[in-house]
Amino acid sequence: MNDPWGLETRTPGATLLVGCGKLGVRLGQRLQAQGAPVTAMRRHAGDLPFPTIEADLSQPLDRALPDFDSVVITLPPSTEGDSIYPPALRGLADALPAMPSRVVFVSSTRVFEGRPGETPLTERDTPAVSSERGGDLLEGEHLAMELFGARIVRPAGIYGPGRDFLIRRVLEGAPIDHTRRTNRIHETDLVRLLEAMLRADSAPPLIHAVDTEPVLLGDVAAHISGRLGVAVPPHVDPEVGGGTVLDGHLLREFLGELEYPTFRTGYDEMIAAR
Repeated sequence: MNDPWGLETRTPGATLLVGCGKLGVRLGQRLQAQGAPVTAMRRHAGDLPFPTIEADLSQPLDRALPDFDSVVITLPPSTEGDSIYPPALRGLADALPAMPSRVVFVSSTRVFEGRPGETPLTERDTPAVSSERGGDLLEGEHLAMELFGARIVRPAGIYGPGRDFLIRRVLEGAPIDHTRRTNRIHETDLVRLLEAMLRADSAPPLIHAVDTEPVLLGDVAAHISGRLGVAVPPHVDPEVGGGTVLDGHLLREFLGELEYPTFRTGYDEMIAAR
């Protein structure tokens, strides 16, 4: 089998998970189960299954860090005030004694929010933002590439166990914009992608994490309501539509078949588990 990416060629050594929310924890558990030493870095340690460095990354780090072979950055953009990315990424670069051999920065397809339309967007298309958070994400991408030569992963809307916002909206009968274009990725496939980005000898420099079926929000809500046996949510007034269509061919070329190729697969499983 031709493998242009060198999948499973690289073995991650000591790995630092910066931010390390739910996504980072799942990735860390996968790596740890396969023998890779894992360390988390976040504001509060909590009850994590691996060592944690407590740090407020909006402030300069007060200690030098040990060597890490790999770093995965899953910091979300700030919800208010200045962007977290300049102090966090520059502080991280200053505190690391040597450049890690692989750095992955998790961004978001939100960097295309300023390019709504029906034309599928690929990794070759230029982002356009229309919000402060989108601008922060794009700035984070540029800094991560500049400081670390990072690979960039842009997930669409993440869903899966514990990420059931739309199911709850349907059960509440809350109005939604049925005409909005949406893209999504199941958390399981996103974790698989992040691990593959660490293990591939020639991982793509930029990749969109989206499943095989961009779809109108109303179609997703109608499917969920049918499975739950409740009314389809009403339409917001006015409906403004918008949203993007994102192409996921590169993801499938790199990762292979998704475990959750469409929203139907993922939401049906989540509803059955209720």
